[in-house]
Amino acid sequence: MEHYLLLRIVHSVPGILLLLGVLAHAFMLWKAWRSGDSAVLQRKLQRTRRISLPVFAVLALSLPVTGWWMVNLAGWPLSQTWLLLGSILFGVLMIVGLLLLGRLGAWQAQAGGTVPAKSLRFAMAYAALIVVLLVVIMAVMGAKPV
Repeated sequence: MEHYLLLRIVHSVPGILLLLGVLAHAFMLWKAWRSGDSAVLQRKLQRTRRISLPVFAVLALSLPVTGWWMVNLAGWPLSQTWLLLGSILFGVLMIVGLLLLGRLGAWQAQAGGTVPAKSLRFAMAYAALIVVLLVVIMAVMGAKPV
């Protein structure tokens, strides 16, 4: 059972890092947009798209692997409602993450001139939806039967 506890910790850390990372990057990009300096915004967007999003993708893709491993160790069937709901929400999370990646790319392409508030609203809406989905998934996984 000690392996299960270690695996629960290894499974929880990427979820927490994803949540904190999305919040930090949303705040960072909002602050750069409010400063009005196009060069700063361009650097922040480039850093987010080239470094942070691939790291977030690796963290997110580790969750199904460690989750399946935990379910396998515990001997639970994959057809349980909380597992199916978490899997569906995770799929939606991945789709919204790809939409955010596309929106950040469009925003970066516009960063040479004035960036409209519409681009910021879309990016922040996707980021907020990702945060909500992560919190809901964590709640579903935390409320599982023991």
